[in-house]
Amino acid sequence: MGRNCDICGRGTAVGNNVPRKGLYKKKGGTGSKIGVKTKRTFKINLHSKIILLATGVRKRMKICSRCLKTMNKVS
Repeated sequence: MGRNCDICGRGTAVGNNVPRKGLYKKKGGTGSKIGVKTKRTFKINLHSKIILLATGVRKRMKICSRCLKTMNKVS
């Protein structure tokens, strides 16, 4: 589990790079405003934190920003 959150399990997501370019036909362009789409990855924002578990043990975990924000609200 390389780049995954230890709490919620979220990981790297896959999407597209969409280059926006060109002019409208009205302005003298060809009207094609999107180039070739290429694949890209969206990596989550991981933080390494030491967390006190319910058993009383401290454990270093990699957690995402969303879980960190939720933990700060709850505790």
